Amino acid sequence: MKLTKDPAEQTTAVTDLILALVAFGGIFFIRWSAMSNSELWKINIWSAAFGLIGLAAALGFVAHGLVLSQGMDHRVWLVLNLTLALAVSLFVVAVVYDLCDFAASLRVLPIMLTAGLGFYLATLLYPGIFFVFIVFETLSLFFALAAYVFLAVRSELSGAGLMAAGILLSLIAAGIQANKSVAVTVIWKFDHNGIYHIVQMTGLLFLFAGLRYSL
Repeated sequence: MKLTKDPAEQTTAVTDLILALVAFGGIFFIRWSAMSNSELWKINIWSAAFGLIGLAAALGFVAHGLVLSQGMDHRVWLVLNLTLALAVSLFVVAVVYDLCDFAASLRVLPIMLTAGLGFYLATLLYPGIFFVFIVFETLSLFFALAAYVFLAVRSELSGAGLMAAGILLSLIAAGIQANKSVAVTVIWKFDHNGIYHIVQMTGLLFLFAGLRYSL
């Protein structure tokens, strides 16, 4: 396997790798910050979601940074999309925990995992309808944004404002990624994917800070 020579793909791969490190680092940060906290369910759900995001980003580094055979590239993207689907599902479960309680999030868990897998399988059976999964992801983020804005306004959860800011940045990042015409050159060339990774990293940092306060 060889490294790609496309400048935009190179920066996309590097930012993907950094995003993976940020996501994995966030797991250690949350667990270290909450060593004496009793909300183990919340900590585990968020850790799993961030772990899946980190895994997806690591696979993105492989997909964008290496010259792969068509079959290998296809398999990498299959696993990558599955990890994203599961990450979105667990993300919603974590939000329900903060918005409601443990019992509600436990009831929602199998529903969201089934929904995530369902949308993922639909994109496999009908490759032309991947936008359906994008709608699923967008609706999940808007739900999370509304939930944390509500909690912040009512002062019912410490760090809810930071969480809302992180989710808003994630929505902005998703919009940037969807617009393939977006590109910028600052020493290196960044296409829509590379810029998406940078904005998403910033969003994760806000989420980490919000979770630290909420715990």
